[in-house]
Amino acid sequence: MALLQDLISLNLSDSTEKIIAEYIWIGGSGLDMRSKARTLSGPVSDSRKLPKWNYDGSSTGQAPGDDSEVILYPQAVFKDPFRRGNNILVMCDAYTPGGGPIPTNKRFNAAKIFSHPDVAAEVPWYGIEQEYTLLRKDVNWPLGWPVGGFPGPQGPYYCGVGADKAFGRDIVDAHYKACLYAGINISGINGEVMPGQWEFQVGPAVGISAGDEIWVARYILERITEIAGVVVSFDPKPIPGDWNGAGAHTNYSTKSMREDGGIDVIKKAIEKLGLRHKEHISAYGEGNERRLTGHHETADINTFSWGVANRGASVRVGRDTEKDGKGYFEDRRPASNMDPYVVTSMIAETTILWKP
Repeated sequence: MALLQDLISLNLSDSTEKIIAEYIWIGGSGLDMRSKARTLSGPVSDSRKLPKWNYDGSSTGQAPGDDSEVILYPQAVFKDPFRRGNNILVMCDAYTPGGGPIPTNKRFNAAKIFSHPDVAAEVPWYGIEQEYTLLRKDVNWPLGWPVGGFPGPQGPYYCGVGADKAFGRDIVDAHYKACLYAGINISGINGEVMPGQWEFQVGPAVGISAGDEIWVARYILERITEIAGVVVSFDPKPIPGDWNGAGAHTNYSTKSMREDGGIDVIKKAIEKLGLRHKEHISAYGEGNERRLTGHHETADINTFSWGVANRGASVRVGRDTEKDGKGYFEDRRPASNMDPYVVTSMIAETTILWKP
C-alpha cells in the first residue's frame, strides 16, 4: 500500500511535460457526475485551447445505442487537487456531433442568458450555500447515527464541536482545502442543523462561473467521499420527520442592487420572483416538496413570501441590506439537488429580462 501511495503521488513534472486532464460532465439524471482522463502534451490553463472529446452517451442515458457519440466541449479549467502539479480538472458541457446541445445540457441556455447585454451589464453575483448529507455506504444511513436508530434531537449539531455532535469533519476539511487548491471561490463551511449534514458556500461568483464552480466543487466532494468510503447525498429531505432538509440557498445581487438606492431594485426583483413562483419551484430541484413544508426553516412550497431576516420565508433580505439600503437577497427555495446553471440563470432572467 505504501508503494501504491507513492505511485499515486508521483510528481510528473520531474520526468515529463505531459499532463493529465480530467474531463468532467453531467450525466443523464441531471445530477450524476461523470469523468474520464486524457494525456495532453503540456500545461493548459485556457479552456479554449483544450481539445473537444467524446463519450458513449448510451451508457449515461443521453444517447441511443445506434447513435451514441456525445461531444464534450471544455468550458472551465481548475487545478487538480488529486493529481496536483500541472494536472487539471476540466468542466465540460455536452453536444451532438452536429453541434447542438443535448437535452440535459443546461449550461448552454444559461450561457445565453448570462451573455445577454442587459444581464452582462448588471454583473450578477451569486453566493450559493450547498448543503449535503454524509451517509454510511453499507447501510445508507447518516454518518454518526446509530444504525437503524436516531440520535438526540436537533439543537447541538449546528456548527457543533465534539465527537458526539460533528460527524465527518475530516471529509469536510479535506474538501474545503481541495476546493481552494483547485481555484474554486469557496467562501466557507459549517456543520448543519441535522447531524451528519454539512454545508459549503461558493461565491461571490459572477454569472455562469457560479454554476461551473458548484459543479466542480460537487465533483471534488464526490471524489473525496469515494476515497473515504462514505456516500454524499444531495437529497433535499434524506430523513423524513422532525429533521431539517437540505437546500442550496442562492444569494444574489446585481450592480444596481449594490449601488445606493439598491433596496428599491431588490424589492422590484422580489416582486417579479413572486409572480413567477410556480415556474421557479418547478425548476428548483426534484423532491423539494418534501423539504418546503413551512417547517424546519422553510416556507410552504405553494406560497411565496419574503421578509427581513426571516428564514421561514421564500426570500430573505438581510438586516445589513435593509440598514444600508443596498446589497443582496437570498432565495431560500432551491433544493440541495438543484442544477446551479438552471437556478442562477433563471433568477437573472426573471429579475433582469422578464417584463411582467
